[in-house]
Formats: sequence, C-alpha cells, structure tokens
Amino acid sequence: MPKPHHNVYVVELSMAVLSERKFRRCNPNYIEGKPCVYVGMTGLDPDLRFDKHKAGIQANRFVQQYGLRLLPDLYEGFNPMSYQDAVDREIEVGIDLRSAGFGVWQA
Repeated sequence: MPKPHHNVYVVELSMAVLSERKFRRCNPNYIEGKPCVYVGMTGLDPDLRFDKHKAGIQANRFVQQYGLRLLPDLYEGFNPMSYQDAVDREIEVGIDLRSAGFGVWQA
C-alpha cells in the first residue's frame, strides 16, 4: 500500500478576480466581502504547487494572476491522504466554502 501523499490546498485570491465574468458566473451566491479562493489537490507539497502556479507551470490562470497566498488553516488538518480521498475532499472543501459565501474556483 503506497504511503498517502496527496494534498488538498486552498489559495486566497485577490478580490480583483471578481472582475472576471467567468468567476462571478460560477459563484452566484457569493457574499460581498467574503474571501475568494482556489481549491485544488496535488501530489506535491502545497507550497511547491503554489510556486508552480505562480511561475506558470501547469498553472490555473486565476491562481497565476490573482493568487496571494495559501490558507493552510482551511486544509492542513486533512493532509496527506490517498489520491481518491484527495479527489473527494477537494470537492467537499469547495462545497463547504461556497455554502459559507466564499467565491470558489476549482479546476
């Protein structure tokens, strides 16, 4: 059995992401003033994955343009985990944050 090494991570996005029509359309229940975030999963350390986004390596456009920092308080308690658990947890975290009024982007 391989050692679990997948991680879910959450990146705080600049509020400027709200100027993106596509982002707003995917967040119809966004509550003004709540954070905007990107939720992802990776087999890498979240810090390294964030650096790759910012460098344009396998980057999500919103993270590359608007990514400010990781929000470890929102994910550290889960990591690391198996690939399938990470797939499931990424979806759950996105749903939970959206239901709390956050603006959420997931690839």
